[in-house]
Amino acid sequence: MAQKFYVVWSGRKTGVFTDWASTLQSVDKHPGSRFKAFPTRAEAEQAFREGAPKRQPSIRGAAGTTNQSSMHIAHQCDVSIYCDGACEPNPGNAGSGVVVYRGGVLSELWYGLYNPKGTNNTAELNALHQALRMAETELAADNTVEVCSDSQYSIDCVSTWARGWEKRGWKKANGEIKNLEIIQACYAIYQRIEAEIKLTHVAAHVGTEGNELADRMAMYGAQRQEAALCRYAEPIDIAALLKMRAG
Repeated sequence: MAQKFYVVWSGRKTGVFTDWASTLQSVDKHPGSRFKAFPTRAEAEQAFREGAPKRQPSIRGAAGTTNQSSMHIAHQCDVSIYCDGACEPNPGNAGSGVVVYRGGVLSELWYGLYNPKGTNNTAELNALHQALRMAETELAADNTVEVCSDSQYSIDCVSTWARGWEKRGWKKANGEIKNLEIIQACYAIYQRIEAEIKLTHVAAHVGTEGNELADRMAMYGAQRQEAALCRYAEPIDIAALLKMRAG
């Protein structure tokens, strides 16, 4: 893979970085961070000297929800990331799954984030958090990205409710905010990339391939009791994967 150079115009540290890990450390959870990847050092240094470009309305579309129900959907972005959570019983053994398509072709499967005392909602939020982290990396590499989840709760937490909760000091009028820590982690990333990302709601268990595979990976994560998010290392046989236990 060709090396990329990352310009950080606004972050804990600014300048030209030669690796994503250092870039992420500078921009992660930094309000108003601005950064972009370039293929050469010369382009990166010139871009840094010229300053951050003005934000333009994203051609990727503002964050919103779109229902999809077909087995194979037309991916409108370079990278499509599906995420799902599973818990059995609820509360109980929870796991999360993430599925990545590149150019409409299935590329990666991820499972794990096991929690023996989890819930469906915590599993969904954990999966969305990982998907947003991946999305931020892809955006930095100049890819267009969509994140797809069947959890309307998770999407609403991050794209709608969190903004008001934050203004009220992370409180709501009728009681505590459940799952606050993971919601805050998701929202921190979402704030940085919301103008560039397409956040899509998909119906659950209607045959959408990416959603079905994310569901299988979530159940696999709960069954394997793997605390970390792990890449699925077996051969990718979609028919066989879809026969795995569903959540």
